[in-house]
This record gives sequence, structure tokens and C-alpha cells, in this order.
Amino acid sequence: MKIKHLFSILAAVALTASASAQIQEPVKFKSEWKQLSDTVAEIVFTGSIAPGWHVYGADLPEGGPTPATFNVDRAEGASVAGPLEARGELVTKMDPMFQMEVSYFEGGTAVFAQRIRLEGGAYVLNGYLQYGACNDENCLPPTNVEFAYQGTAGDAPAKTASTALSSDETPALATSDYWTPVIDRLDAQDTASSTASRSWWYIFLAGFAGGLVALFTPCVWPIIPMTVSFFLKRSKDRRRGVRDAFTYGASIVVIYVALGLLITAAFGASALNDLSTNAVFNLFFCLLLVVFAASFFGAFELTLPARWSNAVDSKAEQATGLLSIFLMAFTLSLVSFSCTGPIIGFLLVEVSTANSVVGPALGMLGFALALALPFTLFALFPSWLKTLPRSGGWMNAVKVTLGFLELAFALKFLSVADLAYGWSILDRETFLALWIVLFALLGFYLLGKIKFPHDDDRTHVGVPRFFLALASLSFAVYMVPGLWGAPLKAVSAFAPPLQTQDFNLYEDEVRARFHDYDQGMAAARREGKPVMVDFTGYGCVNCRKMELAVWTDPQVRQLLNEDYVLITLYVDDKTPLPQPVRVEENGTTRTLRTVGDKWSYLQRSKFGANAQPFYVLLDNEGQPLNQPYSYDEDVKKYVEFLEKGKEKYLNEE
Repeated sequence: MKIKHLFSILAAVALTASASAQIQEPVKFKSEWKQLSDTVAEIVFTGSIAPGWHVYGADLPEGGPTPATFNVDRAEGASVAGPLEARGELVTKMDPMFQMEVSYFEGGTAVFAQRIRLEGGAYVLNGYLQYGACNDENCLPPTNVEFAYQGTAGDAPAKTASTALSSDETPALATSDYWTPVIDRLDAQDTASSTASRSWWYIFLAGFAGGLVALFTPCVWPIIPMTVSFFLKRSKDRRRGVRDAFTYGASIVVIYVALGLLITAAFGASALNDLSTNAVFNLFFCLLLVVFAASFFGAFELTLPARWSNAVDSKAEQATGLLSIFLMAFTLSLVSFSCTGPIIGFLLVEVSTANSVVGPALGMLGFALALALPFTLFALFPSWLKTLPRSGGWMNAVKVTLGFLELAFALKFLSVADLAYGWSILDRETFLALWIVLFALLGFYLLGKIKFPHDDDRTHVGVPRFFLALASLSFAVYMVPGLWGAPLKAVSAFAPPLQTQDFNLYEDEVRARFHDYDQGMAAARREGKPVMVDFTGYGCVNCRKMELAVWTDPQVRQLLNEDYVLITLYVDDKTPLPQPVRVEENGTTRTLRTVGDKWSYLQRSKFGANAQPFYVLLDNEGQPLNQPYSYDEDVKKYVEFLEKGKEKYLNEE
């Protein structure tokens, strides 16, 4: 099956699965009362977590994701003893968006336990566990697991079915016509995104690009005509020569894909991703890329032991048939390591962030296909060999250029470690200053103003080098406004968060005018404008990514600020309501205690969704103008989403 067809099928399956419903229930908790003694008990909350999701732990710093908390509404004859305890294997990682280490349970089981002190005699204890859950695309609003126990100390308790607060204490929520459900008018399928498919394509294309670059290095380029000529000349039958060249190319693919599979088998499906977010390993990755860069600059050569390649080469001479061809391809892999090794190493480091079991193998497949392509093409069309550029100093220029790029990417990994340890040595403007200098130096090098040990003494600059120098210097100039706070979307995925910027003059941002749904809808009716409701959360990582990568686009910013009334509702806003209110939902009575609870209920009841980010366009009557939009950093699609809603609103008037 062709890889293109494989990607299409997998993407279609992912879309179908994610589009089946908007209300997501990836986590299900149950509570259990355990009597430890006549005076001590504990409530244990056990949750099952769907694959791909995680539940945050209890001990998180303020300003981060939603932690697990134990909350009491009513306590008679019992009291809380000690903090909420997370039991089991917690994953601890550095989250660059929140600039802090966070801990969470991954897909499987999450267990929290709260110790309770019994004062003797009858007791009543009502309350709720609140937790936060996210996956790679969405976050759930803070979710409550309510409990109600009563009994006598020393006896088994009765788990009551009543809510934590009686109906006499909790009035029903008063709503306006704007709250009328519109679930039947929304097409949930259009909110799905093909992130998995895009990441697979990214891995494959990144590997293919790396293989193409490796072709133009001094370790590979001179070998191409020699190898192809050898296969064509060693047999008088041209068809056999072409077959041998094809076998040689296929052997290269097998070797590098096997390398990717071995890495996956050695580290596991998600271990590379765990390493990519670990502060210590990010520091290691930084140093590794610096070493690779120094090698490309000519400080030393990274080579495998000569006896390895000599042994494989001698075996190739002794062997015959397909085995000899495979061993020749293996010899190429060993001999070219000084050039291909840093490229492969950088590729595998980048692939580690994809959290995909097929990532390393897919990246190596792309790399190997690009590397094997010329051997088969030139075997089919031998006359093309005469058109190949001759080996020369330009190949060292390719290596040095890669050295600059690897040095630039090393700073990305140093930034993660810097944020994790709180060194504050690589804030955003320092990072950008270093990148500006690096790409400016690369431009000067390409213009021949800087020389490295293996560069020739050529006095003229070719047209390709000139245009590459122009691109590098232009990119350096593009980043200069970032020193004063410009968002710089082109580097937002690499630079430290904007919050680390000490000096920020950039004020042209998208700011919501309203944080209350009914007030915003009333203002939109007065002004005759459509509405965009932004369901977000303080602890929603992907919400911040959308705001930094999409909302900063000039066209998006203009549409939101001028053509829409933007209402931003934080589903994790912990501001208490004037008094708790009661709602009926799916046959169950729920208590809303905070402003965030209220907006989360609005999202569920009106739009049938419970994940953030979630954007929905409405007219003045609260009716949808377009399908809702979830996490997708494609600016063009987001502009189309806004334009389509605006057009429909104008046509309805």
C-alpha cells in the first residue's frame, strides 16, 4: 500500500472517531469510603483515563493547569486531615507554555485519596473532588466528582444519593433566551482536525528533506556517479545493472528504516516524547547539537571506527548476489556517517516531539528514500550523470550552513531547560538576539565574508549562494522587532514564551470586551454585530497557542476587533457565584458553585461540547452562524471560519 493511501485511511479513521460526539468523557471517576480505624477514614477516588488523555496531579504551582483539589460543602462530625494525596506513577514534565513543571497521570488509572478525621458519633460529609484533564488538542473544564457520606464513627457509612447542598439552599439557574440549546444546528464533524495526519506528513517530509540535504554533502555526493557507474559497467546486461542499482537503493531504505524501528523498540512508543520534555535531556540535546555544529564547521570529524567499514567492505567483496549489494549499501551508511550522522541525530531529536510510535521509522523512511533516489534515477537515465555538478568547495558550504542551523536549534532545547530550572538566562529577547546574530553570520558566510577551515579561497559568490545569503539576512532583520515584543509568528514555535519578554512595547492585541455571556450578547444586539464566543481556560495550553499563533495575524485581529463582539468565557474561573445555583442536566441535579462552572454548563447545554479551545459564531439571537472551531493553528482556515460567519450574518439582516 502506498504511504499516501495509508495516511489518508488513518486520517479518515481519526476524523470519524473524533467527530462522533462533541461531549467528551475521557475520564470517569468513582469514590469509595475506606474505614481505617474508629477515628480515621479516607475517601479514595479512582479514575479510568482514556488513551491520549492525562489528569493533572494535586500539587501544582499557581498559574498553571487545573490541579486536583478536595472540596467540602458540609462537614458535621468529620473534618479533613492533611492534603489530597495522588497515588500511583505520576509523570513530571516541564511545560514551556506555563513555564513550570507539571505532574499528571497518563492514560490508564488515576488515584487520589483524602484522609478524614472522625470526631465520634454521627457524621455527615458532602463535597466534591475537582480535577483537570487534557490531551494534545483539548482540555476539559474543571470537572467535579461529588460525594455524600453519612453514618456513625466505627460503622460502615451510607453513601447518600443527595446532592452536596439541598434544593432549599440552591435556587435554579436563571437563564435568558440566549441560552436556548442549538446543538441540533451544529455539525460536530467539521470541528475535527487532522493533527495526527499532519504530524505524520511533517515527520516524513522532514526526513525526506534531511535526506536531500545529505545528498549534497562531501561524504555522499562523490559516491553517486561512482556507484551507479560500477553497477552499469560490472554487467554487460544493462537491465541487470539497473536492477542492481534498484536493489542498492532498496537496501539503503531497509537499513535506515530498521534503524528507526530499533530506536522505537529500544525506547518505547512514548519514551522519546518523554525525553523531549525532560529538562535534563533537553540540555543534553542542546549540547549534542552544538557538537554536531562544531563538526560541520570543521573542528573535527565524527566518524565511526574504520575497522567497521573495512570489515563490511571486505565482506561485500567476498559475497555475491543480493547480499553483496546490501553490504555495499551498509558500507555507504558507515562511510558517510560524518555527514549524515548529525542530520539523522537532529531528525530523531525533532521526531521525538511527535509522540508517535511510527515517528522514528517514518522519519528514517523519508530520509532513506531521498538518499536512495539518485542511485535509481541515474541507473535508469545514465546520461544524466554528465549533468551532475562537480564536487568542490560548495559541498563544504552545505555542511557549514547545516552547522549554523543546528546551532540555532540547539538554543531551542536550551530554552526548555532554562525554563525548567528557572535560570532566566535565555528569555525571549536574549534568544532572539542570538538567532539574529546566527542568521546574520550565516548570511555573511554565504557572501564569502567569513571562512572556515575546509573552505576554499574562491573570490566570487555564485547566484544560489547570493540568494541564500539574502534570505538569511532578511530573516535576521525580520526578527529584530521581536526584541521589542512583536509576536513573530514564524518563530513562535521555537522562541521562549512572550511572557518571558522583559521589554514589550507590543500592544496591538486581541482583547475580549466581555467576560459575561449575557452582557456581551446584549451589547452585540445594540451594536448590530455578530458574536464570537471563546470558551477557554486559564489552564488551557492550546488556548494560549491559538492566541499567540492565530489571533496575532493582522487579518484575524482585524476581524475579531472590528467585525465581531468577542466574548471570552473562562471555564476554570474560580470566582464564587453570589450563591450556588442548581441545574438539571441529563436527568441529574448539579450544583454550580463558580463562574467557571456556569460557563462550562453553558457550553455543554447550549452547544453540546465540553472541551477547550472552542469557538462559536452567533447572531444577535444566539443562533449559530457557522460550525464551531476547535484547536487548529491554520490561520487561513481560521480566517475562512470568521469570514463565513460574517457573510452569513450580513445576508440574514
